[in-house]
Amino acid sequence: MSEARIAQPLDLRGRFTVAAPVLGLVLVIALFALDPDVRPYFFTWRNCVLILSQTAVIGVGALGMTMIIVSGGIDLSVGSAVALSGVVCATVLTHGAPAAAIGLAILTGAAVGLANGAAIGYLRMVPFIVTLGMMGIARGAAKWLAGNQTVNPPDNAVVALMSTQSDTTGTLAMPLGVWLVLLLAAGIALVMARSVFGRRVYAIGSNEAAARLCGIRVPLVKLWIYSFAGMLFGFAGVLQYARLTQGDPTVAVGLELDVIAAVVLGGASLSGGTGSVPGALIGALIMAVLRNGSNQMGWPNYVQEIIIGAVIILAVGVDRLRPRNDA
Repeated sequence: MSEARIAQPLDLRGRFTVAAPVLGLVLVIALFALDPDVRPYFFTWRNCVLILSQTAVIGVGALGMTMIIVSGGIDLSVGSAVALSGVVCATVLTHGAPAAAIGLAILTGAAVGLANGAAIGYLRMVPFIVTLGMMGIARGAAKWLAGNQTVNPPDNAVVALMSTQSDTTGTLAMPLGVWLVLLLAAGIALVMARSVFGRRVYAIGSNEAAARLCGIRVPLVKLWIYSFAGMLFGFAGVLQYARLTQGDPTVAVGLELDVIAAVVLGGASLSGGTGSVPGALIGALIMAVLRNGSNQMGWPNYVQEIIIGAVIILAVGVDRLRPRNDA
């Protein structure tokens, strides 16, 4: 049995995983469009830019989480990795080195992912337990590095990544960070769909035992998956800093739930072997629209959490009802 027969990410089911999230997004938008008080502001360019800006951090995290979930894993340390990377970025920026700050933040996320991947791939530890422990380690490291307070560097070029203000017209422009997320998404989608590495990710998630029999070095592939996902989480930390203009070790608490929800809403299966980058981005957009619309409707945070939790359960339930192609 070849790798190509184990993993076929571009089949009819793969197309359905993209079409279903699009329908979900349309339904969510329609829900908030029904309110005559919300509608006039909801469809403004200003609000669209705001939604896309809010999507950027979750979207980058969802790109990394897609690879992890497709491979049959999970990562609960996303929020802590984002916080730690943001603090590292802000700390380096206090010495005035924007390029170094971005690079070290991404490397910090990669180091967190590398540790997760080594424990999961080579020590064969349970991803849920490993990443749960890493959640505490990374969060504690962020608080230690920041001295248990926010890090506020001087004005710098990194904040321009999430700036929405145009210098020439004064109107709201699409942040550079959003374009970078789309560029990253295009690259990762190509890797997942067309490369040997992508096929191996799908193969491991579909049937890890069969993947081993096909000669795939599963531990090494898992190490690369979690490390590369960690790099994306590190970049998400940079975007988070750019949004807040400060490094906050307490930020992004619960972000892992939003990221996992985005991937599941995008059509990925928590049992592995199924998922797509476009679907994950649409899922992230659904999460951002839900939160944005809920705020405009004046719903309290606990109502938002209940709605999002219900949507996650519904998405998982729909996934369980889909026909399986295990042959």
